[in-house]
Amino acid sequence: MTKYVYDFAEGGRDLKDLLGGKGGNLAEMARLGLPVPPGFTITTDACRAFLRTGRAPYGLDDEIELHLERLEERAGRRFGDPADPLLVSVRSGAKFSMPGMMETILDVGLTDATVAGLAARTGDERFAQDCYRRLIQMYGRTVCGIPGDAFTGDSVERHKAIFREYTGHDFPQDPREQLDTAIRAVFTSWNSERAVLYRRQERIPSNLGTAVNVVAMVFGNLGADSGTGVAFTRDPATGERGVYGDYLANAQGEDVVAGIRNTMPLQDLEQRDKASYDELMSIMATLEEHYKDLCDIEFTIERGKLWMLQTRVGKRTAAAAFVIASQLVDEGLIDLDEALTRVTGTQLAQLMFPTFDFTGGPRRIGTGVAASPGAAVGVAVFDSKRAAEVAADGTPVILVRRETNPDDLPGMIAAQGILTSRGGKTSHAAVVARGMGKTCVCGATLDVELNEGDLVSIDGTAGAVYLGAVPVQPSPVVRYFEGELAPDADPLVRAVDRLLTHADKRRRLSVRANADTAADAARARRFGAQGIGLCRTEHMFLGARRTLVERLILARTAEQREAALAALLPLQRDDFTALLREMAGLPVTIRLIDPPLHEFLPPLEELAVRVARAEERGEDPGHDRDLLDAVHRLHEDNPMLGLRGVRLGLVIPGLFAMQVRAIAEAAARVPGSRAEIMVPLVGAVQELETVRAEAQRLLAEIGVAARIGTMIEVPRAALTAGEIARAADFFSFGTNDLTQMGWGFSRDDVEGAFFRQYFELGIFGVSPFESIDRDGVGRLIRIAVAEGRTAHPGLHIGVCGEHGGDPDSVHFFHEVGLDYVSCSPFRVPVARLEAGRAAVEATGSDSR
Repeated sequence: MTKYVYDFAEGGRDLKDLLGGKGGNLAEMARLGLPVPPGFTITTDACRAFLRTGRAPYGLDDEIELHLERLEERAGRRFGDPADPLLVSVRSGAKFSMPGMMETILDVGLTDATVAGLAARTGDERFAQDCYRRLIQMYGRTVCGIPGDAFTGDSVERHKAIFREYTGHDFPQDPREQLDTAIRAVFTSWNSERAVLYRRQERIPSNLGTAVNVVAMVFGNLGADSGTGVAFTRDPATGERGVYGDYLANAQGEDVVAGIRNTMPLQDLEQRDKASYDELMSIMATLEEHYKDLCDIEFTIERGKLWMLQTRVGKRTAAAAFVIASQLVDEGLIDLDEALTRVTGTQLAQLMFPTFDFTGGPRRIGTGVAASPGAAVGVAVFDSKRAAEVAADGTPVILVRRETNPDDLPGMIAAQGILTSRGGKTSHAAVVARGMGKTCVCGATLDVELNEGDLVSIDGTAGAVYLGAVPVQPSPVVRYFEGELAPDADPLVRAVDRLLTHADKRRRLSVRANADTAADAARARRFGAQGIGLCRTEHMFLGARRTLVERLILARTAEQREAALAALLPLQRDDFTALLREMAGLPVTIRLIDPPLHEFLPPLEELAVRVARAEERGEDPGHDRDLLDAVHRLHEDNPMLGLRGVRLGLVIPGLFAMQVRAIAEAAARVPGSRAEIMVPLVGAVQELETVRAEAQRLLAEIGVAARIGTMIEVPRAALTAGEIARAADFFSFGTNDLTQMGWGFSRDDVEGAFFRQYFELGIFGVSPFESIDRDGVGRLIRIAVAEGRTAHPGLHIGVCGEHGGDPDSVHFFHEVGLDYVSCSPFRVPVARLEAGRAAVEATGSDSR
């Protein structure tokens, strides 16, 4: 039979897939001999079985009964005993931390009969009644779906009456019924709206399920010698060493994380209860040494006795992630390979966001806790639903709340930043914002009244609030990449430089940039690019050159066409010369012109109106008439699947030849240059062979060498890659078009038309244009790589779609054996870091 329940003594953090993060870590602390209340964990297997069938799997109820009896023995109390009752908490705990997204129920086991026993044991009738009232409210909201704000008043009788009003029956007086229904409610909360939304935001798989932890209650609300708190072994915002956290005397843990009461700094506990403080500091040191990472700790002190309720590797800001990883290397706890696994490309991208420029002396209107760093500007909105609506219209939003709760998640995701008047670094707003990389200021006091629609700027690094839009400036990390700051400018820049340098040593994938101008190429090199993976030559035909393209399109004779191409040739030659010089011997892959020619002409409707108006005035439309005729001649119902790419080069005589000549003459000008010619949109090997033959003739005529390859962006090209590889020196996957054609999506249309509904329905967890579709488009790539290299051993293969800078996609490209990725210059450092991480994760750490 499947085992569904584990005592803490049976588990450990290595079983987090089965026991969830919370259950695994409770078991780990118990194994370390730390003061953990006794309890047991119901596995994610049980949750998944329940969610499939709607009922508990066979044998679960009996296992719970057995472990409940063991818990009673360890606690020295009986569940449901009216004289001295055992009470338990029922808490969710998935593999990945989902703060506040699922349910918790405290004080399970309190009834009309047992509340008197609790009062007698503690000597505090008011305390016992307050616990009973909390249970009715939590149980009513979680198990029965009663709105939380429906529970008004402070008395147990009032709460019981409200419960009866909404459910039609009395609050259950059987402790085991309370426990079983609470467990099922926590299972069900895995698919709550906010949990689904959070998983989608954080890319957490939906099929994991949650474990449930049943733990003997300990009470922080038993008077001045009791309390509860949250602590971090290092500052989760900056990574600095020290004592960080919040403590709240005479309170339960939910009071701290909800941010509804003002807490005291953790350091103040030393004056209130030095023995507990010293024990806590010792435990924190033990945990950080054991986990070799920043730990996030929840604890309760019950009448002078310290209890550990939870630990986990703590969520942190992007800056803290890099700083802490570097610190841990210095302290000998981890090596540089392990440090690379502690940071992500997404975090590095966050560090490249702009910061505020205060030279204009903006008006500060408030200060608060610097809960999550960054610079955010938007209009103030005070309601989560309203924030999501305003943001959907394209208006940047700052979500302003007294405090946030899990129901605010849609607004938090939509907002540029979050501002609260309550709470600190351990509040719900702070923890969730740090996890999402959102700017957040908590517990702020404002000097002015803020109204909805007011433009406001919040500085999550300094905890400051400003009226109006504060201008921004490049971040220190970007200034380091640009060469304006030294690698040791400050702890953050030093950490980024250290880890990125190690990533460069470990990665197998080269990283190139998509660049069309010398300025873009120069920035790409400063950011660490090892060449240009995609130069889109069609971008060079815009602006003032558009008239030359019009002349090409309007040409009726070979002489007119040759004249138009001759005018374009020196301009293209200069373009390519500048790129090759800027890259100084690094490879430069130049894609021959790709989009349909109609894109270089005015819109059909606009031309038709101009011609009609001229004719109405009795004027000769002249050039406009010729353009209109050309637009009609070139019109296609679906131009992106029509005359473009290699087809265009084959249909317009001399077009590709002009570009190849320009590339060859530019390469001849720049000694040591490494030009590569990429033929776009090939679907049949014969297309590539035709272009290649002419290109080789021109290269030989000018006396330069250049590799000739193709962009794999048509599904047929991927499926016939073995044939195409025999005529190609390299492949480069154009994943934007490959995704469009693989899915049958027009990117420009579908993202605004129905992708939102696809996310809501769970069809997409992430857009296939953002992160590579491994199962579909990814399979085409696997086929093309395998068959291409079988036919042409040593075939050089890369990717030049924007997926080349997506962290998850970079890991896929490493896995399938590509040689390089290419992305926009700004994403080059992200790709470098992720390529290093992919190599480390694939091979493991070489040394300690």
